[in-house]
Amino acid sequence: MSGTEIPGETVFKLYDTYGFPVDLTNDVARERGLTLDTRGFDAEMSAQRERARAASQFGADYHAKIDVQSPTEFIGYTETRGRAQLISLVQNEQPVDRLAAGAEGVLVLDRTPFYGESGGQLGDHGVIDADGARFVVTDTQKQNGVFLHFGRVESGEFAAGMTVDAQVDTARRQDIELNHTATHLLHAALRETLGTHVRQKGSMVAPDRLRFDFAHFESVTADTLADIEAQVNARVRENIQGQFYTRSYDEAIAEGALAFFGEKYGDEVRVVRFGDYSVELCGGTHVPASGAIGLVKITEERGVAAGVRRLEAVTGAHALKWVQDTMAREIRVASRLKAAPAELEDKLDRMLERVAGLEKQLDQANQKLAASQGDDLADAAREIGGAQVVVRRMDGADRKVLRDTVDALKNKLDHGVIVLGAATDGKVALIAGVAKSQSKALPAGDLVNFVAEQVGGKGGGRPDMAQAGGSDASKLDEALESVYGWIEQRLG
Repeated sequence: MSGTEIPGETVFKLYDTYGFPVDLTNDVARERGLTLDTRGFDAEMSAQRERARAASQFGADYHAKIDVQSPTEFIGYTETRGRAQLISLVQNEQPVDRLAAGAEGVLVLDRTPFYGESGGQLGDHGVIDADGARFVVTDTQKQNGVFLHFGRVESGEFAAGMTVDAQVDTARRQDIELNHTATHLLHAALRETLGTHVRQKGSMVAPDRLRFDFAHFESVTADTLADIEAQVNARVRENIQGQFYTRSYDEAIAEGALAFFGEKYGDEVRVVRFGDYSVELCGGTHVPASGAIGLVKITEERGVAAGVRRLEAVTGAHALKWVQDTMAREIRVASRLKAAPAELEDKLDRMLERVAGLEKQLDQANQKLAASQGDDLADAAREIGGAQVVVRRMDGADRKVLRDTVDALKNKLDHGVIVLGAATDGKVALIAGVAKSQSKALPAGDLVNFVAEQVGGKGGGRPDMAQAGGSDASKLDEALESVYGWIEQRLG
């Protein structure tokens, strides 16, 4: 590049294609006296959102089809039920005057307690009632400040201008709120434990779980995860009262609120604060105090892109069920192993040690078996054009026994050409071994493939040793018998 500003499309490509966090791009740039083209980056992000929206099930631009004079008034921060006016109806992406029973469509109200999906928080479910009619809301989306209630008319009929009663599924909303507040506390714990380079890179707040993507360049150890989980649950037990208020963007940042690079903020922003532990700009809904979460249980940590890790967790009743299911599974395993749960690790260690010893004994027995079979098979070798050919079916032998037997035969036959096959549960295993003196004229890979093709398989390997598999054991005998003719033809 030339100049001192990194183009927005380059920053976006680093983020979108290679998973390199924008905050770190900004840090590296600042250390080198460079700046980022933030407007260009924002434009690329907006274009990506539009592409994603167009590809989603709610990709249509309903705002362009609905005659709405002003944004929907959202009352859902304090209410989960409220009276509203039905402004518009949409069916099959087209405005309609009415929706009758059985019809699927979209309702637009002048005010709503339903949260429209944004900031990772899923949209609310619930019902909208009016004059004996009922509309079941299965999702709520938001476009340009207009809330779209997707669903189906269960009974009656809806028409523009009606007064309706909108009621959110409060149990589902509460589960979502537990997970959203837990996400904020997890973010704070990650920054406190791993470092302030940790930044949110994405999230999903659902009723049954939360997912949180963050900037970090290595996996988080089990001990560190346990520490993070302990910190979060300590904040839960403190029952920190939530504070929710609006500030100017500059005032909120001055107070220490976390904002996210690439997000668009207005002049006025909503601050979600849980003591001094977590302060973020957020438009989502939350529990009134952290104690309502009950329990946070981290269930998974993994990488999803270069420099981006993902945490998944459950809270409340879902966390309790996760713990109960895990304990029940542990008790079942302990019962099968005839041990108390507290003794499982010791019992497992002893079993693994015993298994390792048995495997060693089996390996030694297989080697002896291969050697003894090698003696018998060597005596039965058929000479073809100077090659000592051994072809045998050895059902029940695993691949290691087959390999060991081939090795034993090659040690006994200076000009050996060996093909061994075994069938187990309808599957075929094949091994071919060829002495160095014969490997140029009769490469083991060609030989084993010749046999494998007849039993529905293929394989490969070195000129002196190759293996293959097959799926048709019924043709194994015929395929092995054909080896003699193949060798005769190759040797003239």
